[in-house]
Amino acid sequence: MLPLGDENPIRLTPVANWAIIATCILAFLWQTSAGSSHFISTLYTYGLVPANVLAGEGLYSFATNIFLHGGWAHLLGNMLFLWIFGDNIEDCCGHIRYLAFYFGCGVIASVFWMFTALGSPYPAVGASGAISGVLGAYFVLYPGARIHTLVGFGIFVRVVRVRAYTVIGLWFAYQFLLALVPMNTGVAYWAHVGGFVAGIALSRVIRPKLRRQQAYIDLDRYM
Repeated sequence: MLPLGDENPIRLTPVANWAIIATCILAFLWQTSAGSSHFISTLYTYGLVPANVLAGEGLYSFATNIFLHGGWAHLLGNMLFLWIFGDNIEDCCGHIRYLAFYFGCGVIASVFWMFTALGSPYPAVGASGAISGVLGAYFVLYPGARIHTLVGFGIFVRVVRVRAYTVIGLWFAYQFLLALVPMNTGVAYWAHVGGFVAGIALSRVIRPKLRRQQAYIDLDRYM
């Protein structure tokens, strides 16, 4: 299942979300601007390396790693999810709260992953931990929103409209199951889990005092 868009209108221009997306793209262009050695150097210098952190080095990487990516597919996949779901969270809480929420989820996801990979000499990079937080907040705030989702069964592929709680719920279940399986995939699934849980917890802090739209919170209408 691949989300392609949502039917969840916004009233606020999501300039903060656009700025995050632009920063990630520019950072990746910088990563790839001077050959493979420079690319690898950026990963180890600004990515989160647990062994370095335990040695008291590179503490800044808890923040910088969320802007770096390991390849075009990694970058584009993350930016697609952020484009679809981030604007609504920003619309809900405003520009400044959204930025604080995004960075907070990213840092919490990084900390969560580091404690599952203590002593690892390999860097973790990517916005997926922070974006997992965005998904967690969306799951709480807009569970009934319709998501246009690409679904494939062999050679048969079609786009269907699925409720957000189904799409995001299945996504989280998949991430959690993969995190439990000891595989060397190079994907920080525990960062996804940690970010998602952080997003759920922080969603009750960032949302405005105004009552949420009944169209998106009344699950009884969709059961």
